[in-house]
Amino acid sequence: VARDDVDVVVELIGGLHPAHELVETALRNGKPVVTGNKALLAVAGAELAEVAAAAGVDLLYEAAVAGAIPVIRPLRESLAGEQIVRVMGIVNGTTNYILTRMEEKGDSYDDALREAQALGLAERDPSADVEGHDAAAKAAILAVLAFGSDVVDADVYREGISGVSAADIAYATHLGYSVKLLAIAELVDGGPEISVRVHPAMVPRTHPLAAVRGSFNAVFVEGAVSGELMLYGRGAGGGPTASAMLGDLVDAARNLLAGAPAPAPKRTTTSMRAQDDLRSAFYLSLDVADRPGVLAAVAKIFGDHNVSIRAMEQVGLAEEARLIFLTHVAREGDLLATIDALRQLQAVDRVSGVLRVIGDHDDNGGAP
Repeated sequence: VARDDVDVVVELIGGLHPAHELVETALRNGKPVVTGNKALLAVAGAELAEVAAAAGVDLLYEAAVAGAIPVIRPLRESLAGEQIVRVMGIVNGTTNYILTRMEEKGDSYDDALREAQALGLAERDPSADVEGHDAAAKAAILAVLAFGSDVVDADVYREGISGVSAADIAYATHLGYSVKLLAIAELVDGGPEISVRVHPAMVPRTHPLAAVRGSFNAVFVEGAVSGELMLYGRGAGGGPTASAMLGDLVDAARNLLAGAPAPAPKRTTTSMRAQDDLRSAFYLSLDVADRPGVLAAVAKIFGDHNVSIRAMEQVGLAEEARLIFLTHVAREGDLLATIDALRQLQAVDRVSGVLRVIGDHDDNGGAP
């Protein structure tokens, strides 16, 4: 990173240290850097971008999000004149493969995970993928690009898929939805507040993201003027990652010869909307005693906490019943209070599943 005969530095060490120190030193020494290190960018991306801008050189990282799918460059350049309303994507192939197996084959979560591990799609310790850490790092990077915010991965609300059951998947399919682990960065009520989060959600089968199967990735971008755009392809693997890295290396070399770096990401002042204050529709399933009056008691708790029921189904389970609810758009804090109250109700054995529902009833101020 300090040698005079090195023009461009490619960093593929991974992790924070010594990658952070090496990348920063290279940039300060006037050397463009190409990296695929999402962990570093999710923690120090904004800081390193400032160093690169001050030195007048490139910091390029197309390979850090969604492999060979061109996501970074369109957000930074093609849509530079657009107000981005929302970026929503499937950015982890491991979890998408697991959820696809559960939906198409009826596998349990554990069986689908073992299959992914056998195919090399999941690590022996899969927690970085299945608990949403990998997707959260990518969500932070996308938020910085889309909104110019200083978002780090610690700011990202995160839920993984380990709590999603085969029953949840089956009910979602029955109701016309696919379950996906989504990374979402969006303006709330037109800004300046934003929300950046990762969680499983029920996506209508008519939505383009519902058709993304197996280990494929896709990023769905919504602009105030341009409308909807989806970028789709292989989001991981040696070949796709190498393709993205080589594309950035060519760009860095061209820009270095031309004496003009790529456009710097926009910078704006934003703040994060509290997760409890976000609004969404929800899916809930409850196991309850199958006796008169239980449904009325449950419905009263929903009403007491300002959560309106859109649809309900009841399934018999021996001496119990499973109640499946879809709600209208509700404040997340009110939904959590509803769940707490339901768990205190003697007739409720357990709240067996909770998922957010994405669709034309979204109500955080973005496009549907």
